[in-house]
Amino acid sequence: MSSATDYSEAGERNRVAGQPLSHLSIEVGHFYMDELVNGVDRIRAQLRKVAPIVDTQIAAAEAEFGPGARVSTCFLVDDYFWSRTPARSRDARRTADPRHVLEKLLTAAEECGVRIDYLAREAGCAEVPSFRDGEPVGEPVRLAEMMSARIVAEPERDSTGRRPPTVESGWLCNGRRSSEYDAGQAMRIARYRPPEEFGARNHSIFLDVQLWSRQLEEVAGRREEHILWSCPFLASIWQLLRLGMIRDEGAMVAAPVPWDDPWPEEWSRLPAVVQLNPQAKPFAAYRALSVLPYSYLGIEHAVRVILDHLQLDDDVQAKLAERGAGERIPVEVPRQATRRLNHIFLGDV
Repeated sequence: MSSATDYSEAGERNRVAGQPLSHLSIEVGHFYMDELVNGVDRIRAQLRKVAPIVDTQIAAAEAEFGPGARVSTCFLVDDYFWSRTPARSRDARRTADPRHVLEKLLTAAEECGVRIDYLAREAGCAEVPSFRDGEPVGEPVRLAEMMSARIVAEPERDSTGRRPPTVESGWLCNGRRSSEYDAGQAMRIARYRPPEEFGARNHSIFLDVQLWSRQLEEVAGRREEHILWSCPFLASIWQLLRLGMIRDEGAMVAAPVPWDDPWPEEWSRLPAVVQLNPQAKPFAAYRALSVLPYSYLGIEHAVRVILDHLQLDDDVQAKLAERGAGERIPVEVPRQATRRLNHIFLGDV
């Protein structure tokens, strides 16, 4: 690890904690809980495709940054929607016991030659628990709520104001919506206007993303309204954690916690990010690569739209840029987070 890995600085950015960084973070997989519970063949099939990709990417990083290139791997487990879907039966919940799921996953990864340095929970992108002596303590950091306050939607031209803003509706788009639901004038039929992507090149690829929904839950005999964060919104937070772009009052959020205890019975008793490999390079990185099934293409498209509408911390960005410039082989850190993201989508054959 270079001297730049654990640096700290004086000056006006002292309020922002430094964070160890790798050159490259590789996400080697992201399965829905159903896939993790229902057999291991699909998991093995994907990991066999991922193994040579990881080797190639490590070799490419070493060619670019030298033999000391820092590369870490990670895996995201979907424990958020599984635990928040009331229709799940007790048997189904029992089969998602982390002791069973993680043994199956990590065994398959080892058999396929895929190293997993860090294991993350999708629920940890919504709320980050604090841990002391291996036990969750205190109030969690409400990360999704915190990041939702940083969304800045682009104003629409000629908007009638009829549609609620993103902060109320939970919807965010990359352009101007169609005129389908515009307020019309009495006795007049307005000509239909199609949706339009902002900054489109010749033609539009318009995307309207739901960031959250509201649902009623039974709590202590009372019905209470709770927010259910969407998969793309949690995935956008996941990518920002991998890029080292999130702080809470200047402090790191979801710092990896080394884990060598037996797996608990419940996912909520695990940290947001678990360090599995004691020798792993830092979890966050200048550059992130996700190797995913093609079915995630739409989600990652939505992630990029969301990231382009999040107001990120200028001081964090400035520290990253300075740190990159100080590397033995300098790393240019673009201001736009999406320019640091890379994807490889895997087909079925």
